Amino acid sequence: MKYPSGCLLCGEPLVYQSHAVEQICVYCGSTYLSEVNCAAGHYVCDTCHRAEPSDLFESYCLQSTSRNPVAMAINLMSHPSVAMHGPEHHFLVPAVLLASYNQVKPGGNLPIQLRQARHRAEGVMGGSCGFCGNCGAAVGTGIFISLITGSSPLSTQTWQLCNRMTAESLLSIAEHGGPRCCKRDTFLALQCADAFLQKEFGVKLEMPESIHCDFSPLNKQCLQKGCPFYSGLQVSKIVTN
Repeated sequence: MKYPSGCLLCGEPLVYQSHAVEQICVYCGSTYLSEVNCAAGHYVCDTCHRAEPSDLFESYCLQSTSRNPVAMAINLMSHPSVAMHGPEHHFLVPAVLLASYNQVKPGGNLPIQLRQARHRAEGVMGGSCGFCGNCGAAVGTGIFISLITGSSPLSTQTWQLCNRMTAESLLSIAEHGGPRCCKRDTFLALQCADAFLQKEFGVKLEMPESIHCDFSPLNKQCLQKGCPFYSGLQVSKIVTN
């Protein structure tokens, strides 16, 4: 959510101290000397205040220790640089999946994987859900499977897995109907990816028992009670990391 004042992450008032202390940015993980944080203790550095979404996603995912892609996605979508709808979500999905997967199954080259995911996701145009019948959030799950399996157009079994992953995400997104909502489609894609990982790889991420979306006040086309994530509430506190 875009908080008009206070903390970018939770909306709590900013607290100004009499002297600078070392603080860790909740988005990039870097340490700074600053006199300012919020009443809940969050600190966001100036660079992340100005960050472009894709840069923000990379830096956040590189420092995160979370195994929960949904919590990570909510934190990132709460940043004011991330629009309610937009192609940045096409990279967001594989980014948080790669980061959480690498916490559960260490050993992957996360910096390289994130850079590759970003490059591939940038090829998925905005509005592809309605213009091409191919939601970018679903494509993001296919990108994720491709990267963790090292798949290519000449692969066999992994080629099949990538396409099945995207297809299952697309089907779930389609079954919930339109118009598009990048938040709803992101949540659905992440749920599908977690179920697919369990079935095909025996890997389970840390997923919440239920997802409550508080972004609906920003979405004029929100399905409200027609959406499985609709909370009907105003912005709630976001769990960090």
